[in-house]
Amino acid sequence: MSQQAAPLRIVVAKPGLDGHDRGAKVVARALRDAGMEVIYTGLHQTPEQIVEAAIQEDADAVGLSVLSGAHMTLFAKVIELLKAKDADDIVVFGGGIIPEEDIPQLEAMGVAKVFTPGAPTTAISDWVRDNVGEHADA
Repeated sequence: MSQQAAPLRIVVAKPGLDGHDRGAKVVARALRDAGMEVIYTGLHQTPEQIVEAAIQEDADAVGLSVLSGAHMTLFAKVIELLKAKDADDIVVFGGGIIPEEDIPQLEAMGVAKVFTPGAPTTAISDWVRDNVGEHADA
């Protein structure tokens, strides 16, 4: 009898004051439809709230959606807090209105992947399955 792996647990979050969450909800639904367990935190979450939710939910990854222009600060703070809580095995990915020139800096700080507007939801769910799956067994 083979043991089936538990589904990936993904926290999808909207950090900061950004009030637009349609994209985050579309991504959350796509991940759920791809067989993942998704916890959507809702609007106006602080980095501290997001990290706490990820730890409490035993998340494999956190997907951040930022449209406000505060992506450099918000992504950095989430990654810093995950490290401080000894939870930096949780993969951080994200998307939103993020200039192409900022993506290398985000990746250098530890963001595993950045999706820009127009990314197909299948590309996002496939990337999560392919790049977070090995972390689920850790």
